[in-house]
Amino acid sequence: MARATPSPGLWHSHGLLFLMALMYADNFVGRQILAVMIEPIKQEFGASDSAMGLISGLAFAAVYAVLGLPAGRLADRLPRTRLLAASCLLWALATMACGLAGGFLVLILARMAVATAEAPATPTAFSLIADLYPPHRRSFAISCFTAAPTFAALIGLAGGAWLVETHGWRTTFILIGLPGLLIAALLAVTVREPQRGRWEISHVPAAPQGMLRTALELWREPALRCLLVAGGFCTLSGYALAMWNASFLVRSHDLSLQQAGLLAGLVGGGVAAIGTLTSGWLTDRLAQRSRLWLIGIPLLGNLIGGLAIAAYLLWPAGTLLHWGALAVPTALLWCALACFFSVWWVAPSYTLITHLAAPDRRGTVMAMQTILSTILGVGLGPLATGMLSDLLLPAFGQESLRHALLATSATVVLPMLLLWRVYRLTVRQQALALNATAAS
Repeated sequence: MARATPSPGLWHSHGLLFLMALMYADNFVGRQILAVMIEPIKQEFGASDSAMGLISGLAFAAVYAVLGLPAGRLADRLPRTRLLAASCLLWALATMACGLAGGFLVLILARMAVATAEAPATPTAFSLIADLYPPHRRSFAISCFTAAPTFAALIGLAGGAWLVETHGWRTTFILIGLPGLLIAALLAVTVREPQRGRWEISHVPAAPQGMLRTALELWREPALRCLLVAGGFCTLSGYALAMWNASFLVRSHDLSLQQAGLLAGLVGGGVAAIGTLTSGWLTDRLAQRSRLWLIGIPLLGNLIGGLAIAAYLLWPAGTLLHWGALAVPTALLWCALACFFSVWWVAPSYTLITHLAAPDRRGTVMAMQTILSTILGVGLGPLATGMLSDLLLPAFGQESLRHALLATSATVVLPMLLLWRVYRLTVRQQALALNATAAS
């Protein structure tokens, strides 16, 4: 039962959530747009697939991982709305600087600056959402926030492909950064800070302690540790496919870059966003009956999504229908199914994390989740796929990317095993609590 506290009002809650979703969407477009920039940047700088995997992933992830925990600590200590405004402003400036890079090394450094600015955004936003919405409405609120990037993929891949082809990748980076300036101004002047821990029955802030000590205490919780690592591996397979899907459609299904970007954006963005919202809505209803659904929904989504990804990557070239001059591959039916279910882990898993962590530690724990997701997903996913594609090139030629994506997508088995471990730990904890209640 929620603690009785004054409500900040629906407009304040929904308005702040909307601004954070816009910020997250713009951040994600800045990441996802690289999927349709891979080929032109490769041509301009003469880079390999491995080098493009570096700039699209590891250059961002390494900085994000180093700064993630201090950024989460800031979210637990500073006014969060002001922290978001500063993060958004610096991110916009760094993104625009990417378009001014005169060489490959400078572009890498600019991407590292983007990661530095973006580090506080995600843990701060999740900490705010937990204080804006009560537990029984939190999963759908989280799904609305996390669906923003998947809707943004429609812009990042479909609209981005058109921008890159017509105006070049440099101008595209500058255009992506511009909305961040407006969002930062709105965050700075139009919203107010919600009370921290306002929905908890009883919350006494913990005594101040070191950042690493707090992180280690959170990491020692077995269920929380498994949940965090599972989220990281879910991101690995998902982000690898998202980053290389347009190139896969170009190489294996003979589409142009603009056609591949359009289809990857419509399917990967639109369908995944619907899947995210569906899982959040479903979680809020089923979790009121049993908290175990917070684990069951991600397990089901990973199982169906993983099988559908394998079918998509193995499906032979063939045309489902013609949409004007565009021949839509039959394999995209499997891609749509995979995108719908593979995101089912996000809302329930993040909701469970907010239940397991105290209000004044949520920024830190969400930073830990973001670090793992960034290292494994943003960093390792695209890079490993690019390296595998280069290694398999002599054996498979142009189809090397297909087999590389199959290998990275197979890692979805790992989060399923970890989620099953969380399920068993939760069942055991509930049984112990029931026995203790009966004994008393």
